[in-house]
Amino acid sequence: MKRYRHHKKDKAIILACFGSVIEQQMYLDLKKEVEEKFEGVDVFLSFSSRMVLKDLIKRGMDYKNLPQVLADVDMMGYKNIIVTSVNLFPTDEHELLIRIVKGFNTFSLANIRYTKAIINKTKESSLALKGLNDVISQEQWANLYVIHGVPILDLAGLSSVGYTDEFLKLIGEKNYTCSLEGAFPYYAVKEQLVAQMKQDGITHVQVVPLLLVSGNHYRKDMVEIRDELGEHFSSRIVPSITQSERFNLIELKSIRSILMQNIKEEITKLGH
Repeated sequence: MKRYRHHKKDKAIILACFGSVIEQQMYLDLKKEVEEKFEGVDVFLSFSSRMVLKDLIKRGMDYKNLPQVLADVDMMGYKNIIVTSVNLFPTDEHELLIRIVKGFNTFSLANIRYTKAIINKTKESSLALKGLNDVISQEQWANLYVIHGVPILDLAGLSSVGYTDEFLKLIGEKNYTCSLEGAFPYYAVKEQLVAQMKQDGITHVQVVPLLLVSGNHYRKDMVEIRDELGEHFSSRIVPSITQSERFNLIELKSIRSILMQNIKEEITKLGH
């Protein structure tokens, strides 16, 4: 096919991220690490949040969404493209990524593959969650894990969210969970949470944001939850366990390891 002669470059990796106005550097650091891990493969960033994209453009930065980046990378002539799902759970953002990749594969001459979301495989997910719990847990502090969640209850991927919720409560007798926008949202269950904690004899509670990056939800929602809990207990947002001041899951070695392994698996499936 004559058109295929223009596909002369081998592989490209696109990191498909939601984006963050506050923690943009986190994604740039991830891109650099992927470039180092997969030397010789060109790496690109895409963002799905229009709010983030508009803000970045206002600041003079040239970033695009996944369809735009895929079109650019295809035009550059890459034969093989790995779209990396930088999403914690395989829910709405991940499902949109899959639809975009499948759409491009109907007309692009490139071989476009996508990776799994981060919390997907039982073993890796369980070890990552247990490792996180082991590191942040302190004897006098209860943990309130806050999952972002999605506001639709019949969405694909919710079993991953549900497993995370149940697993965290199972491995720690002082672990509690809620969401921001999904099942068991904090605004609807906070009275029951407080009552249960008091019944369990809890006096100190730390809020643990299960967010890849600590953006606006961290500054607004997590602070609000901490302050409301502070009316009943000694409360805080869990101290950072990385170099950053704020708590970002994307910085954790276990999360990075899953992302890298997901990319490696899809490259292996290319057969070269």
